Amino acid sequence: MDLGKLLLGRRLANRDARERKIGTFEAVPAMGLDALGSSAYGPEAALAVLAVLGTAGTHWLRPVTLPIVALLVILFVSYRQTIRAYPHQGGAYYVARCNLGVLPSLFAAAALMIDYVLNVAVGISAGVAVLVSLLPSLHAHTLALCLGVLALLTLTNLRGTQESGRLFALPTYTFIASFVAIVVIGTARALAAGGHPAALTPPPAPHAGAAVRGASLIWLLLRAFASGCTAMTGVEAVSNGMGAFREPSVRYGTRTLALLVLVLGVLLAGIAYLAPAYGVAAMDQTRPGYRTVLAQIAGAVLGHGALYAIALVALVCVLTVSANTSFVAFPRLCRSVAADGFLPQPFAVSGRRLVYTVGVLYLAACAGVLLLAFGGITDRLIPLFAVGAFLSFTLSQAAMVAHWRTCVREAKSAVERRRHRVRAAINATGATTTALALAVIVVAKFAEGAWITVLVLPCVIGLLLAIRSYYAEVERLFRGLAPLALEGAQPPVVLVAIEHWNRLAAKALEFGIGLSPDVVGVHLTELEGPEDDERERTLRERWREHVEAPARAAGLRAPPLRLVQAPFRTIHEPLLALIREIEAEQPQRRVAVLIPELVKQHWYQQVLHSHRGRRLRAGLLRHGGSRVTVISVPWYLDEPGADVPPGDAGRDGAEAR
Repeated sequence: MDLGKLLLGRRLANRDARERKIGTFEAVPAMGLDALGSSAYGPEAALAVLAVLGTAGTHWLRPVTLPIVALLVILFVSYRQTIRAYPHQGGAYYVARCNLGVLPSLFAAAALMIDYVLNVAVGISAGVAVLVSLLPSLHAHTLALCLGVLALLTLTNLRGTQESGRLFALPTYTFIASFVAIVVIGTARALAAGGHPAALTPPPAPHAGAAVRGASLIWLLLRAFASGCTAMTGVEAVSNGMGAFREPSVRYGTRTLALLVLVLGVLLAGIAYLAPAYGVAAMDQTRPGYRTVLAQIAGAVLGHGALYAIALVALVCVLTVSANTSFVAFPRLCRSVAADGFLPQPFAVSGRRLVYTVGVLYLAACAGVLLLAFGGITDRLIPLFAVGAFLSFTLSQAAMVAHWRTCVREAKSAVERRRHRVRAAINATGATTTALALAVIVVAKFAEGAWITVLVLPCVIGLLLAIRSYYAEVERLFRGLAPLALEGAQPPVVLVAIEHWNRLAAKALEFGIGLSPDVVGVHLTELEGPEDDERERTLRERWREHVEAPARAAGLRAPPLRLVQAPFRTIHEPLLALIREIEAEQPQRRVAVLIPELVKQHWYQQVLHSHRGRRLRAGLLRHGGSRVTVISVPWYLDEPGADVPPGDAGRDGAEAR
């Protein structure tokens, strides 16, 4: 049974790539779960900051949310222009690279990488928090549940973007329908009751608040705004993932973005209105009996009936898999960065399911470390969040301003120039507002943990530049083009590593004789400890009988056998000493080392056989130098002629083992 095929599905050919593209139906679950899920923890993070005001704090949520919703609209208009201008690669990194240069693009890439990793950890921990609200007995297993969800998401995305979108479609659209209905029903009841409706399931009463006025109140509101801005993370995922859409990509991209922004705006405005109307406040997630803000609102509007259970189950599913947005966008971002040489090349290689496997696994590993470090608690991760997202927002919109200015200079008519100037003004508004929001977020959340993101950001950029510097040096060394130097070309001196005389060694020696007339068999003695003379004598006798005699009969130079001591049982150092001796005697000749190896095709063979061939190859490649060529001569147990003739079983069987 092929475990890889069972878990990940069949391998996909390159020609299948077009069929793996997605439309709006799959894109909303694949790319929009971050934006939709942030409606749960964004307003709650703002309420957690306002909790110091007690009951009055819930009423301040409305003025805090209003600029957030306005900013969301500005981002929608701005990113809609980005999608139209860059229909296949509209991410902040690519747009900044095209219009602002290398360093700004690296800031965008690093910011998005950090934000995507944080989004995985925050989204999963927020989803598990809702699950704990629904089933309080699971509170003690919060971290284990987070890691389990992370493993499930990783496996799902290794199967492909299309599969993840279809798998998460049912909970996503159930969540949208449920909570839009809760907002509509709750708002209608609140308006009918004059703004003070009776909750079907009353939420816990907020604690008595402190009196905060003047500058302290303004500072508190700024901090609440900064925390609430986490609700806008994920809006950029559609532009970053434009390469995943089927044609026409602009139509599907703009539809997906519009649907996500509309639903998110309705939920944010609805939560801001319903929370103070029903007296809902944030609770401490670390204490038993914790319930999220959305769970309290759903209970207040619907009671604890079947509809409440459906809404909460959908919310759990959406939040726990909201990290799927990062799993779609992060590998694609890393692919673009790696293609430019700022990340290791494996990030740009598609795996068996036409997804960028290394990016998926790297993201999962980083998010797992964060969950372990912070115990899977959302409130501990929120202060690190949103800095990267808003930095990428700002750089993307600033790059679009530069793009439209170039278009203005190249325009051929006054009407065209006017259109480009309007578009530039829209993106300039987006860049300005997101830059101001970023400044507020950094200042307000710096002491709470945002300093970690601010510190990590230049470190990531430094690492990206170091990787590019390495690739640039490799390119410089490989760049020289010259004709082949064939004057004085000679066959190499071939060394054949012989552990025992058997058919594996004979195959390697036959191959070596075909490469060069100068072949030497090399046997390392005392690899397993002190050896008796009988073993060496037997090897010499067999060499004379099976090698030297047939070679002379064929009119060939008989390959000599060199016995080299390995007093410290190291496998490559004695052979390297012999190679240095040959290079000193014949400096114009190259040396080729043939290593006979049994190919281990089953797991138990890895245990039953030694790995000396692999260790010898690694040692020679590391220390041999460019004049040494290492060649593996494979032997398969199931290849034709591999069976030992009956008369040789007793003689060669022990040596083969």
